[in-house]
Amino acid sequence: MNHIDTLSVNAIRILSADGVQKANSGHPGLPLGAAPMAYELWARHMKHNPEDPNWKDRDRFILSGGHGSMLLYSLLHLFGYGLTKEDLMNFRQLDSLTPGHPEYRHTPGVEATTGPLGAGMGMAVGMAMAEAHLASVFNREGYPVVDHYTYVLGGDGCMMEGISSEAFSLAGTLGLHKLIVFYDSNRISIEGSTDIAFTENVQKRMEAFGFQILTVEDGNDLDAIGRAIEEAKADTSRPSFITVKTEIGYGCPAKQGKASAHGEPLGAENVAALKENLGWPSQEPFFVPQEVYQNYQNLANNGKTAQEKWEAMFAEYAAKYPELKELWNRYYDPNAAQGLMDAEGFWPDTQKAEATRSLSGKQIQFIKDHLPNLIGGSADLAPSNKTYMNGEGDFSKENYAGRNLHFGVRELAMTAISNGILLHGGLKAFAATFFVFSDYTKPMARLSALMGLPLVFVFTHDSIGVGEDGPTHEPIEQLAMLRAMPNFHVFRPADATETAAAWYSALASEKTPTALVLTRQNLPQLAGSSREALKGAYVLEDSVKETPDAIIIATGSEVSLAVEAKARLAEEGIDVRVVSMPCMDVFEEQSEEYKEKVLPRSVRKRVAVEALGKFGWGQYVGLDGAVIGMEGFGASGPAGQLFEKFGFTVDHVVEAVRGLK
Repeated sequence: MNHIDTLSVNAIRILSADGVQKANSGHPGLPLGAAPMAYELWARHMKHNPEDPNWKDRDRFILSGGHGSMLLYSLLHLFGYGLTKEDLMNFRQLDSLTPGHPEYRHTPGVEATTGPLGAGMGMAVGMAMAEAHLASVFNREGYPVVDHYTYVLGGDGCMMEGISSEAFSLAGTLGLHKLIVFYDSNRISIEGSTDIAFTENVQKRMEAFGFQILTVEDGNDLDAIGRAIEEAKADTSRPSFITVKTEIGYGCPAKQGKASAHGEPLGAENVAALKENLGWPSQEPFFVPQEVYQNYQNLANNGKTAQEKWEAMFAEYAAKYPELKELWNRYYDPNAAQGLMDAEGFWPDTQKAEATRSLSGKQIQFIKDHLPNLIGGSADLAPSNKTYMNGEGDFSKENYAGRNLHFGVRELAMTAISNGILLHGGLKAFAATFFVFSDYTKPMARLSALMGLPLVFVFTHDSIGVGEDGPTHEPIEQLAMLRAMPNFHVFRPADATETAAAWYSALASEKTPTALVLTRQNLPQLAGSSREALKGAYVLEDSVKETPDAIIIATGSEVSLAVEAKARLAEEGIDVRVVSMPCMDVFEEQSEEYKEKVLPRSVRKRVAVEALGKFGWGQYVGLDGAVIGMEGFGASGPAGQLFEKFGFTVDHVVEAVRGLK
């Protein structure tokens, strides 16, 4: 390693150690050990331009071990992404650009929100899939307008998490050769040596998944790291897994190789010893020699030149293939889905009783033709979820142009991968499974919400209506779980019109993920349903009097029960309003005036009906109201019998309204 490279690597280490020390919290171990591989990658192999962090053909870098965020922040500062030295000094402080873990949309140059270990691995697979698909659509001979790599760096913890195995198993199957994984193998976790819980041969596991396996014995050897990267790029049939053997806390005499280097400041004396041991020219906190900044500037200029060459090529491409340039614009148009609102045939006109999963499937067939960049699939349940896009082909190693994704039985990885597809840009994505298995998607769905990614979840078999499969497959608490998540919309539509509204809302969303919660059983089409469903809740059938005697609020399959109960109550002289509430979250975003119009405060007699857990309905029925919902788990039997057994009948709804005081 020459003089300027040594200084440049050590600058990453020093800034990271100083940042953690000043914050008095953080994780210095990973940055100290991984600095050489990060420098070699960013300096000599990764295509990126700090002046344009959103350049579409840039290489992507994800720090899956997000706790080592000072490594990334130091790189972004040194390469000139706009992070100042003051930003580094404010590491982990309120409202700073350098939060404890990297946050997408918050810090320029951060490609994904990471922190939950292994999540970045799954998102990297999604980015690589997006690159492969877009390349198959747009590239022409001599014009590789989509041609970039996805790099992801993680450690032992990332490899222990099951999501990594889920995601990498699929990546190997798909032969994603532009995915390159760096394994920071320092053999240390929070509790000590990884030997206490992790003795498998990781390389053999990754080889079994279908990866090219490369090893760098000395994590400080830039030349060896560089050769491994180029060898990874040379393999055009497999993704690559590069094990880089490092020392956690490298350079700090008292901490190197110890678990204590992982998640706590080194201490002022140890930071001083680190600087002395590395031959750093100053003990001043956050000091970086000017020659180091100049080196990074020179390296950054290479990325600027690369983008200029790409833009020149793209201009020629656009002139030669104007139809592809027009298609490119459609793919990257954030408002493309808004055209569905007035598209002929989008709003269904049907009187046939049908399951909302089937109605959703018909919407998908319509939408795919209007949004050519829609891509998605199911966790091995497409025939049941009704999510297969006819005539669009299967995404595979042999056909990256296919729009149907087959995730296998991997719900957690499916969601992370779908996040990665959206993070990449240019595509809209959906992911599907049974609603009860939304439990498996939850950690990555939470990241969707945190990152502001409008991922569409298609969750079918939505209640005890699942029937004979029994309580293991009948969701109860899942609806409340997802409703509790900030920046997350949950639609449970009651018929064809509401299903179309749910899809429109999901696809038109810019920064909010949406779950469509859909029935297995057939539901009647409702005469009063309308596009008002886009407001989250609306008056489906109103009372005769201006002020109703009571209000019945329902969602999904229970809305028709409410309508029948209203008719029965009318015979008794009880004048009821029926409110369909397909999405609580969207309803809460409406004006106070609209919410009062739908649910006037003066009407305290209210009954909510939903064949799932009761949690969350109190805000709408109040102390004087009642909720007809599930109080325990379901049972195995025909759906009709289950609805009767658990009280989801017209008689029970009528009785509940009568009983209001």
